[in-house]
Amino acid sequence: MKLKSYIGRILLLIAVVAVAVWAIKTQEPILGLDLKGGVHIVLECEDTEAAKATPELVESTRAVIENRVNALGLSEAVVQRAGGINSRRIIVDIPGMKDPTKAEELIGKTALLQFKTEDGKVILTGADLKDVKVALSRETGHEGEAVIQFTLTSEGAKKFAEATKENVGKHIAVYLDEDLLMNPVVKEPITDGKGIIEGGFTPEKASEYVALLKGGSLPLKVKILSSEIIGPSLGEDMIEMSKKAAILAFILIALYMTIYYRFMGFLAAVALTIFLLLDFGVLLLLKATFSLPAIAGIVLTLGMAVDANVIIFERIKEEIRSGKTLKTSISLGFRKAFRTVFDSNITTLSGAIAIIWFGTGLIKGFGITLSLGIVISFFSAIFVTRLLIDIFSSTSLAKYKSIFGY
Repeated sequence: MKLKSYIGRILLLIAVVAVAVWAIKTQEPILGLDLKGGVHIVLECEDTEAAKATPELVESTRAVIENRVNALGLSEAVVQRAGGINSRRIIVDIPGMKDPTKAEELIGKTALLQFKTEDGKVILTGADLKDVKVALSRETGHEGEAVIQFTLTSEGAKKFAEATKENVGKHIAVYLDEDLLMNPVVKEPITDGKGIIEGGFTPEKASEYVALLKGGSLPLKVKILSSEIIGPSLGEDMIEMSKKAAILAFILIALYMTIYYRFMGFLAAVALTIFLLLDFGVLLLLKATFSLPAIAGIVLTLGMAVDANVIIFERIKEEIRSGKTLKTSISLGFRKAFRTVFDSNITTLSGAIAIIWFGTGLIKGFGITLSLGIVISFFSAIFVTRLLIDIFSSTSLAKYKSIFGY
């Protein structure tokens, strides 16, 4: 067996599988609203002296709330208008969250960020932010503490440069919703438009502020009408039945592939097992939410991975029937099948990207699991299956044609 020629690919496969297994063992899956429940909030937009609750501003408010919730990660939260076009009510469903008070704080805050000089003059607001994210402090004595790192727009950077130039040796305070976060002394003009905000934040609090600042201020004042914790819409029995159905489906697929394609089918079953490990591992690392539509996306890509193996094996058998050697048949089989498998995956991936682009909540979650599954199933069929068959073809068993189901 010429294992030495495959050592690089084997090590790569072992490394990615090890990372996937580590993720499966250590990362807790985030279940969707239908499987785990979450927080259900109903709120209403109100008129103020500054703005009336027109349908356009209600929709803008809904979009800001959706941005805030989604900035916390792939949560599959659903933020939608209730009733007709003139309705002022907005419904928010956040899966996995068990604290309605925390959800209300996230949704209802105005997120007004201000940089003020000692005489109270506002020099910057949240509108001047170009990017904002959580970072770790490197300052001596505060190493590893969560801070908010920001980048200003070109106009904001210009205003900040002028303000810091005029206030060298003085304080410029940073407020968020009238809370003083920090009050540093300007040592020298800051001209690159970048900086950090320190406030003794916990990582969770810093992430919350970043979500608020990224989402922007609410165009309208909102009133929380009701908030409650809701249970999963699917019972435990349904979840257990789904698990059993998925395991049974995989066993039937593995049996069919092994009976029809003999040893190559068995290798395909091994490759499919690796595909499932990688798919779940990547989804866990990305903190994806597992809802029923998202699981449907995983099952769909499992079917695509099987299809790719069938196409490859049929091409290999065609080459064997034409009298070519085993190694030549395997090489030509993979080469001829590559374009078909690639075209099939790229067309489905285009549809999945469109779903992510235009979809929200559960539909977007389906698109994300589908697109990730397509990429991983392609890797499984072209890399993993090829590696296993290449190794197998180097053994003495490869001289028996019947083992290929031919």
